[in-house]
Amino acid sequence: MSDFEIRLARPDDAAHLPEVELAAGTLFRQIEGLSGVAGMHAIPAERQRRLIAKGHSLIAEIDTRIVGFVSTEPFGRELHIREFSVHPDVQRRGIGGTLLRAVAIDARNAGFSALTLTTFRDVPWNGPFYERHGFVELREPANHPRLAADLAVEAEHGLPRERRCAMIRFLD
Repeated sequence: MSDFEIRLARPDDAAHLPEVELAAGTLFRQIEGLSGVAGMHAIPAERQRRLIAKGHSLIAEIDTRIVGFVSTEPFGRELHIREFSVHPDVQRRGIGGTLLRAVAIDARNAGFSALTLTTFRDVPWNGPFYERHGFVELREPANHPRLAADLAVEAEHGLPRERRCAMIRFLD
């Protein structure tokens, strides 16, 4: 039995999500070439509230403390993972994998055909983690204009384009 619970996010959760995201972002300090560009900013609470209102963002809690979350945004038949963070104090306990499985179940039940995201292909808790959970890298992101546009915006904000990728997981 786990000591955490997963639930749908509520609007008042939004105020706590930037703190979790920034804490998780500190792990990028140990990655060569990313310490100054990744994990430095969090999605503001107001934007998190708007994502939560769309109905598919999830929270991980221990007691009443929010320790992880996945913020999503629907685009047609795809549910895009806008942000996925687990506080470093509680990582390696299955929280991230459980959140990812839960968002896939919710998306499938809601009629979405795929989950999408952009991430670092070479950071162990990014690309390789998502691959273990059924995501595949889109080798030609230009064939998926929305994700190609996301990658372009990320590059404009200083993320190294050569290390970023778009990924998709088709839902059965």
